[in-house]
Order: sequence, then structure tokens, then C-alpha cells
Amino acid sequence: MKKAIATKNAPAAIGPYSQAIEVGDMVFVSGQLPVDPATGEFEPGGVKELTRRSLTNIKNILAATGLTMEHVVKTTVFLADMADFAEMNEAYASFFEGVAPARSAMAVKTLPKGARVEIECIACR
Repeated sequence: MKKAIATKNAPAAIGPYSQAIEVGDMVFVSGQLPVDPATGEFEPGGVKELTRRSLTNIKNILAATGLTMEHVVKTTVFLADMADFAEMNEAYASFFEGVAPARSAMAVKTLPKGARVEIECIACR
């Protein structure tokens, strides 16, 4: 019923979870830290660059299922500091054309590995 999705074009899971799970027409992408899969390190730069890396990781995971960012119907953005919202939002907007997905954004106390941003999504065929 459910199928695990994995690609080397996004960071490997660092715990007991999958990069994404496909169930029927839905793909649930786990939270993506701004980690470069080639180096295993955070993307250098500020929140804009970090946001772009998290979303690029999502884009690459979706590509492994034959989907694009146009298939994303919902995202959740976790920020270490809500003061970074405007920078995140600017980078985020560049990944979606036309109708943007539904979105929640929130500040959390801490993120894995001390990240400043993490983004997850749901996509539908």
C-alpha cells in the first residue's frame, strides 16, 4: 500500500523515517533540512540560500516519483526564528508558479542539527 521513496539527490534520512512515502496519488515528503546531499553539510549562506536548498531537496525527491513542484498541495515551514520569515518567503516564492500550495509556517524552539529552516510537503498526482 505504501511505497518508500529514496534518491541520492537529497540527503539520506538520519533516523527511522523515509525521505518520502507514496500512497495512491499522494506523496508525503519528510521535513528537509538545508543539507547538500553531496557534502552532507548545510548549504552556505543565509536563510534565502538555506530555504532554496531545502526546497531543492524536496524538488529532487518529487522528481524521483515523476512529480514536480506544481504537484505540491501543502507545505509546512519550520523556522528557528520567525525574524527569518521574510527572507524565507522570498526564496520560497521562486519555487512556485501559478497557484501556490497551502502553507503553514511556524517558529520552533530548535530544529535537528541546529538548522535554521526545515520544510515538508504533500504532493498529489
